[in-house]
Amino acid sequence: MVEHAALWLPASRRGLIVGPAPAVAPGPGEIVIRAHAVAVNPFDRYIQTMGDVITSYLTYPAVPGTDVAGEVLAIGAGVTRFAPGDRVVGQAAGLEKSRNRAAEGAFQEKVLLLAHMTAPIPAHLSYEQATVLPLGLSTAACGMYQKDFLGLAAPQINPVPTGETLLVWGGSTSVGSNAIQLARASGYEVITTCSPHNFGYVRSLGASEAFDYNSPDVKRAIIGALRGRKMAGAIAIGQGSAKACMDILARSTGRRFVAQATPPTSFDSVPAGKGRWRKLVPSVARMIMGNLALTLRSYRLGAATRMIWAGSLIHNDVGPMIYETYLPKALAQDTYRAMPPAHVVGHGLGHVPEAMEQQRRGVSACKLVVTL
Repeated sequence: MVEHAALWLPASRRGLIVGPAPAVAPGPGEIVIRAHAVAVNPFDRYIQTMGDVITSYLTYPAVPGTDVAGEVLAIGAGVTRFAPGDRVVGQAAGLEKSRNRAAEGAFQEKVLLLAHMTAPIPAHLSYEQATVLPLGLSTAACGMYQKDFLGLAAPQINPVPTGETLLVWGGSTSVGSNAIQLARASGYEVITTCSPHNFGYVRSLGASEAFDYNSPDVKRAIIGALRGRKMAGAIAIGQGSAKACMDILARSTGRRFVAQATPPTSFDSVPAGKGRWRKLVPSVARMIMGNLALTLRSYRLGAATRMIWAGSLIHNDVGPMIYETYLPKALAQDTYRAMPPAHVVGHGLGHVPEAMEQQRRGVSACKLVVTL
């Protein structure tokens, strides 16, 4: 079969290299697309620097990447939602333990996708902008809709108000941008935090109020704003967010559950090569102590918390609910926006490492994209 180019991770803690990959025919419930745009996420960096810790099951050589948009080339048995030539966006599942296939990594020219984790995109939406969606959308959806997390009402094109409020800490992030929109589509009011220069952005997504998370009085201000409101819980994005959300929910009325999208410590400073252990050991220690502190705090405050794994919706009803039922209509009717805005770093797989490094240095209210 005809080969195509892929961005390979030869082994844990190795550099990414572009090389040939064999074409793969789709099996039942699968499709193959010609990728036109991919987006980078922090998880892509962590696979490279810490794959032996967080994805010890991964088979090498591997193809990283989760966010991809492109054109359908072939469909497998039982697939009725798509046909060759359709424009789609999907969450590539190659890094999931249950899939663990290089053919399903996003960073290549031809990608194998699960049909139920793929949605059509309308003509008015570019591949570049559509590809910002999958991982941020799925992370938010896992925390908000899975029964062992917040278990919120399903999103609708014409939502019915629930009379409850969701706290989204980190609303201008990729996950936060999707959480705000999903919550509004599910009938919840949204209170969020971000930097002041992003207040207009999060309000445009549907947040009713925004607070500066760097303000020393932010928790007191949010507690005051929530007085008289019934809480549906919180989704916490960013360092220190889970602790802040617990403190706020403990002083509010309603459900005291925090869905964590971010671990209690960052691993961005851990290199793949020289000096790795010098950075890794204290980072792991901080994560363990941070998790312990959150557990103790949850007992003391009566506010439960749990860490989100964004691939879990592949195996339950949340995946089809989002990618088959809600998202296609919402995108077509322009009631859901592919956000945050895409920033194209370059064209070709060779620019993906550059995008990953740029992301490590920090971005605000945008997602880094590479076209193919």
